[in-house]
Amino acid sequence: MAHRHPPGHRAGDERGRGRPRSAGRVTEPGPAGARLDDVDRTGLQSDDAPAGPIRTCIGCRGRDSRSTLLRIVVVTDDRGETTAAPDPRKCLPGRGAWLHPDIACLDLAVRRRALSRAFRQRVEGTDALRAWLQSVGSSQQ
Repeated sequence: MAHRHPPGHRAGDERGRGRPRSAGRVTEPGPAGARLDDVDRTGLQSDDAPAGPIRTCIGCRGRDSRSTLLRIVVVTDDRGETTAAPDPRKCLPGRGAWLHPDIACLDLAVRRRALSRAFRQRVEGTDALRAWLQSVGSSQQ
């Protein structure tokens, strides 16, 4: 008598659970004529995508290049209060989050409580960040 496999058994899986090892890798071709190296995750050609690493703004949730977004970090003062601070040189230690250098994106991030979620801790103040954004905004006009 031949051994019968349980229901749901797939070929290539000895125990009858999960998926075969080779099934985890999916290689889908991109737009016509494009190599896999030329296509980013969104399916755009590399000519259409922003240059450099892509980050997501915690305010508007828009994706943009790392060079156009402002990195922000949390700074804890001697009283134990945590505030969001700008990191324009992108070199301060600690967990960072990315924000468009725009007051509207900061307001969205505060309203959505995205700062605390991004930093995985309570962020109590944004005054230093807001002042920095206002000074940069006024110098560009």
